[in-house]
Amino acid sequence: MKNNRKTLIGNLLKKCNMRKMLVLFSLFFVENAFTQAVQTEKHKFVLVIHGGAGTILKSQMTPEREKAYTDGLNEALEKGAAVLKNGGSALDAVEASVKTLEDNPLFNAGKGAVFTNDGKNELDAAIMNGKTLEAGSVAGVKTIKNPVSAARAVMEKSAHVMMTGNGADQFAKEQGIEMVDPSYFYTEERWKGLQQSKQEDSIKMQRDKTDTMKKIGLKQPGNKDYKYGTVGAVALDQHGNLAAATSTGGMTNKKFGRVGDAPIIGAGTYANNKTVAISGTGWGEYFIRLVMAKTISDMMEFGNMKLKPAADEMIMKRLPALGGDGGLIAVDKDGNIAMPFCTEGMYRGYIKQGGKKMVEIYK
Repeated sequence: MKNNRKTLIGNLLKKCNMRKMLVLFSLFFVENAFTQAVQTEKHKFVLVIHGGAGTILKSQMTPEREKAYTDGLNEALEKGAAVLKNGGSALDAVEASVKTLEDNPLFNAGKGAVFTNDGKNELDAAIMNGKTLEAGSVAGVKTIKNPVSAARAVMEKSAHVMMTGNGADQFAKEQGIEMVDPSYFYTEERWKGLQQSKQEDSIKMQRDKTDTMKKIGLKQPGNKDYKYGTVGAVALDQHGNLAAATSTGGMTNKKFGRVGDAPIIGAGTYANNKTVAISGTGWGEYFIRLVMAKTISDMMEFGNMKLKPAADEMIMKRLPALGGDGGLIAVDKDGNIAMPFCTEGMYRGYIKQGGKKMVEIYK
């Protein structure tokens, strides 16, 4: 009798334990599957690039030149996407994309940068890590093949955020960054652009001085493509981190060591995991005055605005209201994209996890 009771109790306990185990296993399986699904959705990578904004009209573009720009943008997307596909960081991805554009003479950055008034190339670049808010930039450098890599070296290997001129060149050389002779940056097209801009300046100098003073702050005449052509990239990686990078040769015929918005953190370049990663292109003086990139981030963080309305407010309203123009690319912490511009065109493109890709030039 006692043995039968023991057997019965033992069987009941086994059944209870088995049920508990099944319930616990089921709960674990469901929770794990849910967590993986959420993480997969949250951390799908996104990469967005630009090659400058300005007067870019299809009527003035040959099929061959259009294809060259499209191919250049696609190459930059593929280089950055290859990093992200393998689980790499947003920081590595934006650097890879921007380096590709710096090496392409079609764009105003690195090889193919525009010339200053005295016939030299002065390059600016910046990069920012949205996870840590670390940032680095260089301005007015003359012998660094890929200024974006020098900007990253400033961020990671120095106690500073920005370095300029000869000091930045020297620092980059000491860090093993590839250096080149200044002649490397020369392209015939950019040299002709300088001559055209100088000719226009000569015409302006003949105007009445009072009239000239009244026009301070207005757009310079001529082809805006001679001035605009900054390149940039923003990315969200599979770990949920954001990064942004921008590089430029600045404005054709610039004088007195002029520096635009590209290397100014918060103006032309910004990244914050709480909000957004942004790279701008256009008339830099106005991007600086508006603190363009950081203002959009603040609108999102403190004003609870979504990315698109915040970016549109700044680029489509506040920028032209002051007399400036240009555009930007952005990706927020949830992978949403914005690419507003108030010019005739902007070289731009994006690629998302799963293979969705787009490259566009015109409105």
